[in-house]
Amino acid sequence: MMKIEPKTRTESNLIKNIPFFASLSPEEVEHVDRLIIRKRFSKDQIVLFEEDTANYMYVVYAGKVRVVKLNDEGREQIISIHKKNDFFGEMSLLDGKTSPATVIAHEDCIIGLLSKLDFERYLLSHETIRRKIIDLLCSRLRDSWAMIKILSFDNAEHRVMAVLDRLQELYGVFDDRGAIINVKLTHQQIASFASVARETVTRVLNRLEKEEVIQILESKSILLTKKFYQKFGSAK
Repeated sequence: MMKIEPKTRTESNLIKNIPFFASLSPEEVEHVDRLIIRKRFSKDQIVLFEEDTANYMYVVYAGKVRVVKLNDEGREQIISIHKKNDFFGEMSLLDGKTSPATVIAHEDCIIGLLSKLDFERYLLSHETIRRKIIDLLCSRLRDSWAMIKILSFDNAEHRVMAVLDRLQELYGVFDDRGAIINVKLTHQQIASFASVARETVTRVLNRLEKEEVIQILESKSILLTKKFYQKFGSAK
């Protein structure tokens, strides 16, 4: 069940660390903070249905959410995953159109929702924020290009590796072994990213692990070894 969360000092301070709001004065940050309603969601709970996305921008205060397109059978095609400090939905607030995606809690999370009315009345009056919006839209476009690149591979193994490479760009934690993907996805969710069958993902991951291209750690996180970059580099 969705629960409205009281504001905490730690969560309030997060706004200052979000690039979108970084140019605001402390007083302006405090004002924006009062406009945002925080809600707690349980894992796999719907945060926003597609038809609601034109009404809100959201900020991830804790946990992660996944943005998915649901097909007629209710199966998910994952578009992106957003983590703490990420925000999304500003494009729909700008053009008044819904985003063709549903937002789902990937794990237990706390989400801040900013309404279209407050967004237009307060944030769009700031020239600096309008410039930040342009930068942000360019970044979103690059994200779309990355997804197109993944789908451009006609080989299933290369497509799965492209997904892993994209995930390490977004969520990678590096050490002397390689890059640990700091977000947990099921084989079905990786398959949704890559637009291949779940069985194909399982088969590819098993093969990559045997070749020591990846390692599945005790935490179930995926480690991309140095061999991964050699193998994937030759596939590009």
